[in-house]
Amino acid sequence: MPAAPRFFCPAQLLTGATINLPSNAARHVQVLRLQPGNTITLFGAASSAHGGEFEATIADIGRHEVRVVVGSHHPVEREPAREIHLAIGMPANERMDWLVEKATELGVTIIQPLMTERCVVRLDEARARKKTAHWNSIAIAACEQCGRNRVPSVFDVMAMPAWGRQLDGTGVVGGTRLVLSLRPHARPLRQTIGDRLLPDGPVTVLSGPEGGLSTGEEELAITLGFAPVSLGARVLRSETAALVALTLLA
Repeated sequence: MPAAPRFFCPAQLLTGATINLPSNAARHVQVLRLQPGNTITLFGAASSAHGGEFEATIADIGRHEVRVVVGSHHPVEREPAREIHLAIGMPANERMDWLVEKATELGVTIIQPLMTERCVVRLDEARARKKTAHWNSIAIAACEQCGRNRVPSVFDVMAMPAWGRQLDGTGVVGGTRLVLSLRPHARPLRQTIGDRLLPDGPVTVLSGPEGGLSTGEEELAITLGFAPVSLGARVLRSETAALVALTLLA
C-alpha cells in the first residue's frame, strides 16, 4: 500500500480538530485527485511540542479550500544524530535551488546563504528576500517528499563579513566549526569522523561558491574557529562539495 501523501501545515495540529489546509497543500490535493475520505499525513513547525506527524482524513474539497480532520499523532522523527548547519557561498543559476533541496533530504538543520568575494550571484535586498522565501518553499517540498517532519531554516542572505561579525560562539552558530579547504595540510573530513575527533553537538560547515573562498575569507574563518578540512584530492563543484560534507556528517 503506497504511503499517504505528506503535507506541511504551519497551523497548530490537534487530534480531532477540523482545519483548512494551506493554499499550496490544497492545490496539491486537487492535483493528486484525492477525494473525501482519503488519508494524508500532516507535519509542521507548530504541529506538536515534540514534533512528529499526524494522520488526517479529507473531509471536504471545495473549489479553493480543502478541509481535513486531524487524526492520531505519531512521534516519528527522521533526523540525523547531530544538528548540521551549512553556510554556503551561493552558487549561480539554479544550483542553489538544487543544493537546498538535496541538503534538506540529507538532514541539514540550518542553511545560511552567503555572498562572498567570488560569488557570481549578487542580490539586492528585495531580490534576496524573494530568494529566501523561494528556498524555504523548496525546503518544505523536500521535507514532504523525503519524510522529514522538521523543516530546516533557510536564513536571510548575508555578506560574509557581516556573518562573521555575528559569530560570537553562542546560539545556532556554536559547536564545531569546519571550513572546506584546498590547503595542503587540511585534515581529511572522512578521517576526522573516522577517528572520532568531532565532539557531540552541532557542526557548522562553511563552503565557498564557484572558485571557493578567497584567501582572506578562509583566513577570517580560521580566526573565527573554523578548522580547515578537505574532501580529497579532487576539486569538486561548490554544490557537490557541500553535499559530500553533509553526507559524511549525517
